Parts: sequence; C-alpha cells; structure tokens
Amino acid sequence: MKLQSIKTFIVGNPPPAFGGRYFVFVKLTTACGIEGVGEIYAATFGPKVIAAMAEDMFGRIFEGNDPKQIETMWRKAHGAGFTLRPDVSVQGVFSGLEMACWDIVGKALNQPVYNLLGGLVNPRLRSYTYLYPGEGEDDSFYDDPYRSAERAVEYVEQGFTALKLDPVGGYSVFDPRQPTLERMELSEKFCRLIREAVGTKADILFGTHGQFTISGAKRLAQKLEPYSPLWFEEPTPPEMPEEMAKVAHYTSIPVATGERLCSKYEFARVLQTGAASILQPNLGRVGGILEGKKIAAMAETHYAQIAPHLYCGPIVAAANIQLGACIPNFLILESIQKFGGFHAELLKKPLKWEDGYVIPSSEPGLGVELNEEVALAHPYEGDKLHLEMAQTPLGYF
Repeated sequence: MKLQSIKTFIVGNPPPAFGGRYFVFVKLTTACGIEGVGEIYAATFGPKVIAAMAEDMFGRIFEGNDPKQIETMWRKAHGAGFTLRPDVSVQGVFSGLEMACWDIVGKALNQPVYNLLGGLVNPRLRSYTYLYPGEGEDDSFYDDPYRSAERAVEYVEQGFTALKLDPVGGYSVFDPRQPTLERMELSEKFCRLIREAVGTKADILFGTHGQFTISGAKRLAQKLEPYSPLWFEEPTPPEMPEEMAKVAHYTSIPVATGERLCSKYEFARVLQTGAASILQPNLGRVGGILEGKKIAAMAETHYAQIAPHLYCGPIVAAANIQLGACIPNFLILESIQKFGGFHAELLKKPLKWEDGYVIPSSEPGLGVELNEEVALAHPYEGDKLHLEMAQTPLGYF
C-alpha cells in the first residue's frame, strides 16, 4: 500500500461561521485506491499557502510511502530543513496529512482508528459548546450576560452539561496586559448569572486567549473562584509555561491550555512546570493523532486530563473523537453546538451527538466521509486568516 496523490480543499465557512472563517481539508489516495481525509488547523499563512505547503510536504515525505509509517514520516517532517524543534505551521500541515493516513489504515484494516491505538475506553464522550448567539442575533450577544444566561439554560435543556464563554474582551499582538476593572466586573457578572440560571446542571468553562499578565490573571481568577469554573483557559500567553504556572499555583480554578501548542515537546514543558492540569491539544495542529496519543500518555503520568480543542471543521472533530475514545484521562470534548449546520453538511453522515455526549463511530478509519460536492461549492474567497488578533495595543477601556 503506497500513497499516490493528494487533493486539497479550501472551504469557506458560511455565516454564522462558527468554527472559523475557513477550513483546509486534504484527501490522500493510495495506488490501490483507498482514500483518507484530514484537516489542517494552521493559520499562520493564508489558506492557499497552507494548501501549497501540504502538497510540498506530501511530495517530499509522504508520496510513495506506506501510510502506516507515521512515526518515520513525523520525524522527517519535524526535522525538515534542519529544524528538529516545534513549528506550528509544519506540525499543522503534517497533522492533516497524518490523520488522512490513519483514515486510510483504518479502512484497509476495517477498524476504527481508536481500535488501532489501544481500543475503545470511552463509548460516550461528554461534550461542551461555546455560548453562541441564537438565530437572528448579532455579536452584541457576547457582551450581554443576561442573554448568555438565558442561552445557557437553552443549551442545558438540549442536554449539554458544560458551557464555555469568553467575556474578557479582545486580544492583541501586543498582549499580555492587565484586565480592566470593567471587564473583570462583567466577567464576574456573566459567571454569577449563568451559575444562578443553571445551578449545578452544567460546568462553566471560562475562556481567555492569553491576554493577561500573571498579576492580571490572578486578579481575574480571584473574581471567578466563587463560581467554581471547571477551568480558566490560557490565562497568559502560551510561549512561557513557566509563567503560566504561577497563575495555576495561585488559583483553585484548574488551568487549561494547549490550543496554540504543537508537538509533545511543548506540552512536556506545560506538564513539567505545572502550568496546567487540563491539556487542550487540537489534533489539526499538534502533530496528528499519534502525537496526541503521546501527549495524553505524558499527561496521564502527571494526573492531567485531556480536553481536545476544536475551533475548525468536522474532520478535526472526527480525529479528536478517535483520540478521546481510546485514552483513560479524557475529560471533555469541544463541539460546535451539536455538530449540526454546515459541519453536518460537509459530511456524508453527521457526527453523532446524543444527550450531551458524542458517540464514537464504529465505522473504519476516522468514521467520516467528506462531502466533496459541498466542500467544492463553498470556496473561501476572503483574504483574512482563520483567526486574527488586534494589530494595535488595546486601550484600558
């Protein structure tokens, strides 16, 4: 079995665009005709550049090789160009190609990927969603604690037992900074109203995007502690886990981090410093499914848990599900609401969400098939990256 060809898809995510502006999918095909799909979560360059990177990496490292040789191909990509160090673009591109290889291997053996990584441990995966605006609502929803509390009740009635919010304001390439008194008061109000609305029926997951200094994060954490969030996400920028650890050691709220990290090496520093007890690898960026399994194993020895991150499309979601299904330290899975809407349209058969849980598929490979007609009918025509930060310092108010 040899890898023969690659096809890339740059898919625009139509409004309301939950999960990002676009998705980058790849399809690999073997000489014997087996196809596998993957998704790249890399946004450091425009999506056309990322797709070209995927084609280049495929030609240099994957083409003509057995898709089972994942460990060897990872090492070649990791060391390409005399690097041998974490590189978010390299690992993101590799991730999409790697999960397509797992999809192929699973189909060849007629087994879901989780059976090839130790077997099914979790037949149901607890999931959470962001508090998204309802139909007809605009982005003012995100600054309205009363509407968020109402929306929390709606999600709990659907079956969710965990809800994520991020009311602390924007983020900038000039962060970290101190939180404003206004935003700290508003954040506390969000948590108080949501806790009053849902009681103990749902965990509150408090998200940030590395905006704050150590002292600023401590001040904010102190405001949030009375509402017992399940986590305080990425309170400081991700590049210095030694500093984030100072926040983790200060607060009773578990710290979570990982969406911007890649490879086992960056996660090792998080664990060694005690920066977080909940790790959030995104399998479209971290280096693939096997790398995610290694990170989960390292975390297991530190009694840390895994909460796979998702702010992208349904193929990464399928890979996250395969990982979550086979690890003993799985905590919770990020979903885009109930994986309906455009995420469901992109698949020939939607992911199965049931009463607050995702049910891992028993189909071979990743358990999903990309609907190429839908993908091709929605090309991305913009010039913005998947996510973007403010390009100037954010003022105090």
